[in-house]
Amino acid sequence: MSRCAPIGLPPSRTDLAVARFCARRAFPTEERALRIATVLADEKTVVAGALLYWASTRVGAVTPRTRREADHMACSVMVGSVLPHLLKHLFARERPNRTVARGRSRRGIPLSGEAWDSFPSGHAINVGAIAAPLARSLPESVRPAAWPVLTILAASRVLLLAHYPSDVAAGLAIGTLVERISARLLGCSQD
Repeated sequence: MSRCAPIGLPPSRTDLAVARFCARRAFPTEERALRIATVLADEKTVVAGALLYWASTRVGAVTPRTRREADHMACSVMVGSVLPHLLKHLFARERPNRTVARGRSRRGIPLSGEAWDSFPSGHAINVGAIAAPLARSLPESVRPAAWPVLTILAASRVLLLAHYPSDVAAGLAIGTLVERISARLLGCSQD
């Protein structure tokens, strides 16, 4: 939200090293492709998908377990979509695309969001919140791929220099915690 947030959070040396590495290897073509892919983990996309899935379980013949899973997914995603906005009022960390990639060195790196909204990654919170219920809703044959694919999607924010690795790691952890709490409150299985 602004650099006036009460908790200033500077990036670690590892965060800066990874950001500089990504900035040196950025090219416009790859950056455009990553920007398209990262839309899949965007708050609006995740919320819309979860609510469409939830609505589909209300009109079709589904098992009670599927309906509970849809409730769980919708609850996790709704809470997960609000949290980044609240947390960004607490933490101020400048995005790597403002600190590492400047002038001619930008090489196609977009300016993502507000300059001081790096921590935590909202995309990663959304991914963490939806991953487990989504995986359980998928056919058995593709379930093992859910977490790795979603984690790569969240990590694309690092390659775009929208976030540092610790922003994404914290976001995944927060989203997973939101999902676990909502599962417990709604009585959903955790297999």
